[in-house]
Amino acid sequence: MNRFRNTYKLFRLAIVFTLLSSCAEDFTNRPPEDAISLDTYYSTNAQVESATNGMYSRTWFQFHNKFFFAVAEVGSGNMYSGSSDVSAMRNFSLNGSDPELNQGWRSLWANIAQANAIINFLADRVGPGVDDAVLQNTIGEAYFMRATAYFYLVRLWGPVPIIENNLDYVSRPAINTNRIEDVYTLIESDYNTAIEKLYEKVRTSNYANNGHVSKGSAKAMLAKVHLYQGEYAEARQLAEEVINSNEFKLLGGPQVPNKSFGDLFTYPNNNNEESIFALQWVTDGNYGSASNCNTQFGISTAALTTSNASYGGVFAPSQDVLDLYEDGDIRKHETIMFPGDSYPNMKVIVNGTTEQVGFTVPAADQIGGQGAGAAIKKYCQGIVNGNATGPVDNWAMMENNTYIMRYAELLLIHAEAVLAGGSSTSDAGALASFNAVRVRSNQPALASITFNDIFLERRRELCFEGDFWFDLGRIPRAQATAIIAAQNRGNMFLEEHFTPDESDFYLDYPDNDVAKNPLLLADPVPYEFN
Repeated sequence: MNRFRNTYKLFRLAIVFTLLSSCAEDFTNRPPEDAISLDTYYSTNAQVESATNGMYSRTWFQFHNKFFFAVAEVGSGNMYSGSSDVSAMRNFSLNGSDPELNQGWRSLWANIAQANAIINFLADRVGPGVDDAVLQNTIGEAYFMRATAYFYLVRLWGPVPIIENNLDYVSRPAINTNRIEDVYTLIESDYNTAIEKLYEKVRTSNYANNGHVSKGSAKAMLAKVHLYQGEYAEARQLAEEVINSNEFKLLGGPQVPNKSFGDLFTYPNNNNEESIFALQWVTDGNYGSASNCNTQFGISTAALTTSNASYGGVFAPSQDVLDLYEDGDIRKHETIMFPGDSYPNMKVIVNGTTEQVGFTVPAADQIGGQGAGAAIKKYCQGIVNGNATGPVDNWAMMENNTYIMRYAELLLIHAEAVLAGGSSTSDAGALASFNAVRVRSNQPALASITFNDIFLERRRELCFEGDFWFDLGRIPRAQATAIIAAQNRGNMFLEEHFTPDESDFYLDYPDNDVAKNPLLLADPVPYEFN
């Protein structure tokens, strides 16, 4: 991914560096206009194309590093952790003083600030040699990123301030939140603008060309937004447009039979044909540019470690997901490492010193980490091993992408949109989409599907990818509460159950930001769109 290694020069005083510092910044902080040095730098197409590179990694780092998994996976009951910095959602004790909550919040606002700078200022600061199509595509990427950041904000916190230009709030940092429906209006508008401006693509085996988002990426994300609001006709139309475009394909499906589900999560397959939008991590020598999943997942004991770091296994599978998969489902082996499972191509360290390629997962009580009796395989590649894993930085972070959306999810969105809230469907199109995911996983096709079939298939397919918490948030509260209350949210040694209340489905605003902007706690107000 050399194109993502370019120096990110959008801001001399970029907000991305403030989000990586220890000082607390509120979400209205933004780079002042005179800190945007575009006039001389953005004089060629290549320079304009690189303007968004940092928005595929660094601006997302503190959201992704711990917060994303601590909320979306531990909170949903997919993951277990006993580590104090990431375990609060296990028993729903997360509050506004939590450092990781603050990091996730700041990271999303950093994305919005970066996007706003490009949307509002880039067109006036490019040279005459820049093609308009290149400029518009770059601005389209910024709209895409802003929509995606707001999509996370509204699902995590509910009402949040809508900020389309950070400079509008220089003299008034106290800002009301806006209604959830208004935030969704902005998200839909931004994705639609992205659809208008972004390039049309077809994902091929030339993976180096697939890193940036496309018109199809924006349509797929917008289909998901409509689905979350129960707007099934709109979700179905967009999903079918993406399916019919043939831009994306399933690895291990008929169009890419030489690959498999497991290949999705390895470095050599970054930006494969199934990737709709993925974070593009790079080992550029700076903390916060690469992914820590390989360390935070996997196995870390004195006898066996799957990471180059001196620690690991911060997150583990929950007891609830250990029996999630049916017999023969290939996703089981590629998602969770169970005792006795073999991984012949992963390089590990045994007994603290010896490197070897290939290992068998030890007994449940010897996996270590969180006492889960199993470990997370998805995104765990093993210690650095040439092109098999890609490079590693000084913090043992690596370059394998993190998916925000894959084509498999778009197919499941399509099936659910066709179902449209009904009790079941045998629609040929819905079944084709749903069964493509099932068959790729070595599971039998179904002749009729219900919402529960789709809901369960989403959990199996997207386990540890940060979606199940949001799926729980969009079903009736009583149903979601019952699902969570029934989960064993302890480890293999101690069964524990926790029942969320209504307030637990939205997070607290960070205390630091509430102190600076008490209006966060006031009733949300309508947003006046221009």
